[in-house]
Amino acid sequence: MKLEIGNFTVKDVVFGDKTKFEDNVLTINKKEAIEFIKKDPHITSCDIEIAKPGDKTRIVPIKEAVEPRIRPDKRAVFPSITGDLTSTGEGVVYALKGVSVLGVGEHWGSFGDGLIDMSGQGAKYSYYSKLINVCLVIDTDEEFERHEQQKKNHAIRWACHLFAEYLGKTVIDQKPENTEEYDFTPVTKRSDEVNKLPSVVLVMQPQSQMEEMGYNDLIYGWDMNKYLPTFMNPNEVLDGCIIGGSFMPCSSKWSTYDMQNFPIIKELYKEHGKSINFLGVIMSNLNVSLEQKERSAIFVSRMAKSLGVDGAIVTEEGYGNPDADYVRCICALEDVGVKVVGISNECTGRDGRSQPLVVMNEKTDALVSTGDVSQLIELPPMERVIGELEALARDGLSGGWSGDEILGPSVREDGSIIMENNAMFCGDQIAGWSRKTMKEY
Repeated sequence: MKLEIGNFTVKDVVFGDKTKFEDNVLTINKKEAIEFIKKDPHITSCDIEIAKPGDKTRIVPIKEAVEPRIRPDKRAVFPSITGDLTSTGEGVVYALKGVSVLGVGEHWGSFGDGLIDMSGQGAKYSYYSKLINVCLVIDTDEEFERHEQQKKNHAIRWACHLFAEYLGKTVIDQKPENTEEYDFTPVTKRSDEVNKLPSVVLVMQPQSQMEEMGYNDLIYGWDMNKYLPTFMNPNEVLDGCIIGGSFMPCSSKWSTYDMQNFPIIKELYKEHGKSINFLGVIMSNLNVSLEQKERSAIFVSRMAKSLGVDGAIVTEEGYGNPDADYVRCICALEDVGVKVVGISNECTGRDGRSQPLVVMNEKTDALVSTGDVSQLIELPPMERVIGELEALARDGLSGGWSGDEILGPSVREDGSIIMENNAMFCGDQIAGWSRKTMKEY
């Protein structure tokens, strides 16, 4: 099964008379684009702003990020979301690289929303500060969740996916600059040379804890709360079968952009046939009750043993309650003879002295940390704010607060902020492209 991703490098994004891609410049007819977005009757207002690396710009509250793509055969980029349900992982898809579509609240934020600084000290905390971000600043009539700390953000999130496909159409008849090829050979059809190498799987645990539908990650349009662990072709992940949800504190979140470019998968592909035999992905989930967590761990370990897995990378989207799923899965794999490396962030508190994971076990002896969600970050004002800065303090963003007896409010009168890393948009990059390093003292 071969997936070909044809890449077009975007060096600039501007507004103009026609939406097009020419000479590495993406031009957007703003009026027509807004009309397209507002076809959803739940979107009451919309503006589009462009944020570029180095701009003195702060963006908040951010709800989603999506890479613009299109399929030359005109199938939906995101099956069951932007079009009919269809399979992914094979064929050709075109991608606009160096740019993302960001969904931003015009007025209201929530627990799962985040912040990006496009320059200065704050830029180092989010991968997205390196991209040109096409910001859809949207308000909706979803009044039932207006003042809720937890929001589904359905209209804004769907607008991002639809608009990413809208922009992708600009290259549908063009020739890509370069092509990434991911050729996944069935596990029983591999050469003796490859089969002699240590066999490795990636175990992914996307967010699926909310029993009410609409908050969780979706796989082929299916809410992952109703999902059981399954062996998958890694190409499916890179090809749009999963979209991000709105539940998890933002630094721990996997956006749809992260799924489309999942760095751990790409690194495993690079080593396939050299140092490892990359068998594929065991797609698990994150659960509510202890019985559900145990059931998923059993599924994962049984699949790994049946496949003859020697080693696994386990990575979770989130922290806190999901740590129980994460650690239990690692232990279940170790119990059947699979050597595991775990990748997650940690919650050690502002002073760094708390237990890093909710659950610990002596079998979890090879863990990679991508950062502390409680790390305090203090940043100066920015010249421009896209969205609404007050949302960071007012609306229960997981790293902001309206008042603290020692620190005061997250948003100060001069526009400077103090917040926890929790609210930095996809800041811990558990997907694999974290820019953080560890120091020993």
